[in-house]
Amino acid sequence: MKITHVEAWKVEMRLGEPYRIAYETIESTVNVFMRLETNDGLVGFGCSAPDLQVTGETADGVMRAVKDVIRPSILSRDPLRRYRLLLRLKRQLGNQPAALALVDIALNDLLGRAAGIPLYKLLGGYRDRMKTSVTIGILPVDDTVTRAKQWIKKGFRILKIKGGCDVEADIERVMKVREAAGPKIELRFDANQGYTLNDTVHFCEATRAAKLELIEQPTPKSDLESLGSATSRVTIPVMADESVTSLLDAFRLAKHDLVDMVNIKLMKVGGINEALRINDVARAAKLEAMVGCMDEAAFAIAAGLHFALARPNVAYADLDGHIDLVGDPTAGAVSIRDGFLYPTNRPGIGFDLTAG
Repeated sequence: MKITHVEAWKVEMRLGEPYRIAYETIESTVNVFMRLETNDGLVGFGCSAPDLQVTGETADGVMRAVKDVIRPSILSRDPLRRYRLLLRLKRQLGNQPAALALVDIALNDLLGRAAGIPLYKLLGGYRDRMKTSVTIGILPVDDTVTRAKQWIKKGFRILKIKGGCDVEADIERVMKVREAAGPKIELRFDANQGYTLNDTVHFCEATRAAKLELIEQPTPKSDLESLGSATSRVTIPVMADESVTSLLDAFRLAKHDLVDMVNIKLMKVGGINEALRINDVARAAKLEAMVGCMDEAAFAIAAGLHFALARPNVAYADLDGHIDLVGDPTAGAVSIRDGFLYPTNRPGIGFDLTAG
């Protein structure tokens, strides 16, 4: 089997409602899609969601990478030898994880289609559905509570509350949401690097009664000392997100016992294959993992879901980046019922799209 055609295109999608996190307000996103064709008539698709703040990339940069690096490197190559292709591309692309994820997802989609089974079964098939959290951006207290009630009414049982700008306001929001949501709804909190060590300790002590499931990336990604100190001083499990972008990061965090959990996002680590390797390190170190996302079209969410379904150690999911996108050409690549995400159960990642 040989790759005979490589095509990529951009799609801009606005959010139905912009949201705010600690360091920016997001109103829209641009994803890059890929189509690979083979001489056997198989077609595979990829999706990338570059983010300048997180991956250091733009959609235009990913498109240039496809033209200058990816297309010439994979044309006429066997897509089933994906490790060989991806290792070469990783060296050539350098620090462009979202560009690498684009072709990684497409190659994995082709693998599942060639085998004639859903990708998650090919990768391990540990589970067939997964409960996901849904995110509430930084809002006034009353608006946060209203939004929480709306999501609960829609069937979600895990809420992730964003914060990191004002620790006292964050404490109030969390406590009010717990009061409104009751004890059966799981609550998570994400400071997006906005806290100092003292802020983190204060927040965790003040919200103890809310019984948060976890706190995500409370301190700056470069300040591993504060992250480790927070982990050792608070009773809420601490999860690394922005601090884990590579296998080396995962090893460093695990070796020095700096966190309790890691958030693995396909876009920031370079795709499914690298995510599997990072998860293996986490599992060896007895760290639980969460699959997370950026502002991603449903196809990229589906790719993350297939990774998570394959492995028991990926115990948490935060795969809601597609929910509020307007104009997503891959809507339907996953389905949500009562807060659970389901794949289509068709071969590969399980969705066909038309080039733009």
